[in-house]
Amino acid sequence: MQICSTKGAIRDVVRDWKRNGETVGLVPTMGFLHEGHLSLVRRAKAECDRVVVSVFVNPTQFGPNEDLETYPRDEQRDLRLLEAEGVDAVFMPDVDEMYAGVGDTHVEVPGLSGILQGALRPGHFRGVATVVTKLFNIVGPDKAVFGEKDYQQLAMIRQMVNDLDMSVEVIGNPTVREPDGLAMSSRNVRLSPDHRAQAVALNRSLKAAQDCALSTSDLTEIDRVIRAALAKAPDAEVRSVDIRDAKTLAELSGNLVADAVVLLVVRFGPVVLIDQKVISPSHPAP
Repeated sequence: MQICSTKGAIRDVVRDWKRNGETVGLVPTMGFLHEGHLSLVRRAKAECDRVVVSVFVNPTQFGPNEDLETYPRDEQRDLRLLEAEGVDAVFMPDVDEMYAGVGDTHVEVPGLSGILQGALRPGHFRGVATVVTKLFNIVGPDKAVFGEKDYQQLAMIRQMVNDLDMSVEVIGNPTVREPDGLAMSSRNVRLSPDHRAQAVALNRSLKAAQDCALSTSDLTEIDRVIRAALAKAPDAEVRSVDIRDAKTLAELSGNLVADAVVLLVVRFGPVVLIDQKVISPSHPAP
């Protein structure tokens, strides 16, 4: 496994692969890897001849009061896990390498970056779109794999790739969960034992939403059921519950007539967790 800390080094590695006619998959991460990340790696390996994993905690997607400094890091553990998975190369730049000489150029998808999580975290998705564009330009992958847990992020990246005619196929991979249903996240390790036990309310509320959708199409009732399930976690600070069109993330009202995605943002102490589930109506529109 090759470890590259500079843009030039990873470009040279990928160039040699492509000269041999090999396809390249990219898995962008911010490190502190868990089974969810490794599932993305396995998907990339199944799709491509070679796999690059980037490990970079991107400062431009953190707000002034967010957890950049406390974001968990363990590069040596990450490298051991990636080597065990048979990753071909790891791109691990520092901030100066990634952003050296960067001026005022940013990438933004206004329609998707200012809603939902974007409204709660101004500038976050601009930082994500910019760093993903940079990674695509540096690595030049044929395919890139992202987790569906970050549903809004995935939708935004897909639109960005389409709008800017980027020659990379974006693949969404299903959310990987702990045995009790909590979506795997690098932030989970920062939950107190009590908050960790309470956090299963997110997945339970999503299951309740789908169960409710099988008996009623009333979106107001589905929203009520979700919030009632979350309320069973006494320390859960519900920042947002949204039910949106599963394809466009457009707002919905009235009745559920086609697939919708439930998007949750819930805070436990200092830790903000997100989760999502696509729910289907019992009687879809013809």
